Amino acid sequence: MFLYLSKLLPLFFYPLGLASMSLVVALITIRKQPRIATGAIALGLVLLLFCSNAWVAKALVRSLEWQNIPSQQMPNAEAIVVLGGATKSASFPRPAVDLSESGDRVIYAAQLYRQKKAPLIILSGGRIDWRGSGQPESTDMASILTSLGIPTQAIIEEPNSLNTYQNAVNVKQILQSRSIKQILLVTSAMHMPRSLKIFQRQGIDAIPAPTDFLVTQGELQELVNTPKAALLNLLPDTDNLHQFTSALKEYIGSFIYRLRGWL
Repeated sequence: MFLYLSKLLPLFFYPLGLASMSLVVALITIRKQPRIATGAIALGLVLLLFCSNAWVAKALVRSLEWQNIPSQQMPNAEAIVVLGGATKSASFPRPAVDLSESGDRVIYAAQLYRQKKAPLIILSGGRIDWRGSGQPESTDMASILTSLGIPTQAIIEEPNSLNTYQNAVNVKQILQSRSIKQILLVTSAMHMPRSLKIFQRQGIDAIPAPTDFLVTQGELQELVNTPKAALLNLLPDTDNLHQFTSALKEYIGSFIYRLRGWL
């Protein structure tokens, strides 16, 4: 039940959800209480304009992504742990497993392995039943890695996790069974602050190896290159709204996980 609530309830606190509820209130009250309806419409509009401009969205994303940027070359460890959320199953009409928006996690893990940063790759992720059918995410990630030439004997699957907390708990069991003390933790840069704290709370010596950065120094510079660019980046954009929502999701997730005592 917690899994369902943790995924569904926050939707009503995201910009699109709040704006939609404001419009519903406006529709209900527009005849008998026009002032309330006007206020609800204004709230929905302000939410969408504020949360979908590049200045606000990139600032919020950066506050998460830039927390764990490696200050030096990635060190060696005993295993590379990759968290799920990086693939789409081979459901019709896909001919094979696809990489999702976070697919950089799998590619980066392969690169670290080829750089001999660790001899094992642990893939952690199941599949939530209402988010599409198919194999566990760990199996999908394994198929991508083997297609990239990573040997199967270097891959360990953990197919039962349905959230980041379960990732840490289940991976800990694998590490203990193999006497592995230190890992490189690979996940999206925005997801790293919460993930790292959860793994550390489990007593795992995890070195952050973030990837899938959405905000770069160059993109921030583009915001202020010219007065025209600064003005244009205030305009609403669906990609900015998505980035803002993703960052807000991480902050809400951290709050909920802290209440649960998971980080």
